[in-house]
Amino acid sequence: MAAATPGDWVEIGRIVAPQGVKGEVRVYPSSDFPERFLEPGDRWLKRPRSLTPEPVKLVRGRYMDGKGLYVVQIAGVDSREAAEALRDAVLLVGAGDRPSLDDDEFYVADLVGLRVIVQATGQDIGTVSDVFAAGNDLIEVTYYSSNEENLPQTKPRTVLVPFVTAIVPVVNLAEGYLKIDPPAGLLDP
Repeated sequence: MAAATPGDWVEIGRIVAPQGVKGEVRVYPSSDFPERFLEPGDRWLKRPRSLTPEPVKLVRGRYMDGKGLYVVQIAGVDSREAAEALRDAVLLVGAGDRPSLDDDEFYVADLVGLRVIVQATGQDIGTVSDVFAAGNDLIEVTYYSSNEENLPQTKPRTVLVPFVTAIVPVVNLAEGYLKIDPPAGLLDP
């Protein structure tokens, strides 16, 4: 069997703390699919400073109202000390286990790193560096700017761009870019 590469995994959450004394852990989700934390079954765990994920079994999970966290029990983790040893580990699933999405939905991991092109000019201005969940999702674009044409580019800047069709009308995952139609002033220094 060939060794798995980082592209073979999708991070679904990060263990941030133990919960109680019986080995449960608090997980900050990076997945919009709650069943990944609620339904028992196989998952993978990548510990800090480890290169290889290890298989684990999720025994049960529950959502903590008001905290934005899940509390999960992992098989074999039965004490606060064992749970504490998992702090900062990430829970993973295989990339092939990603649920299907509608045509206008995207995985965050697929958006990060895309080139950002201004639709009106065709200018490649930077890359998507992060995605933030808000009322509407926001993409963080890291880009270079200069005040006038033919001047050297300045240090990189970031701007949050609403991830809505009116502003981001084109997402082309196959070719690695998205196009934006920014409102006036959005990209101004």
